[in-house]
Amino acid sequence: MTGAMRKIYYQTTGLTLSYDEDLATAYAVWNGFLSSPELREAVLQCLELMESKGITRWLADNRKMKAIRQADQQWFLSNIIPRMLQSPLRRMATLVSEDMFNKMAVEQLLHRAGGLDHLTMRDFDNEKEALRWLMAPLSVSSQA
Repeated sequence: MTGAMRKIYYQTTGLTLSYDEDLATAYAVWNGFLSSPELREAVLQCLELMESKGITRWLADNRKMKAIRQADQQWFLSNIIPRMLQSPLRRMATLVSEDMFNKMAVEQLLHRAGGLDHLTMRDFDNEKEALRWLMAPLSVSSQA
């Protein structure tokens, strides 16, 4: 039922980005290996969606995503994390990549980003569980 409310915001071979305005929730489904320009463009589209639609909840489906280059990780840390923290985003669920190198890169990225203040992030293997956690009231302690 909820799927019907999702609007596509941006779509390429590497990313399908959709959102549900009523739920202020976005869904980023990543696919394969993205070149630096592709990845950066896709990530900037994610940020624009966050900022323009007041997105508070984010589901990052990284299951089919491949490795992320070191240079792109660095770019993400310097350019994207600060803007994410300025955005309305409060909760981010990640469906972990089946690709070990992507998994390591994402973990390393978040570790280096340090404390993310009001943004709570959690990893999942299961989409249902991820959505259940994501959709819980934001006032509830995010430690639960």
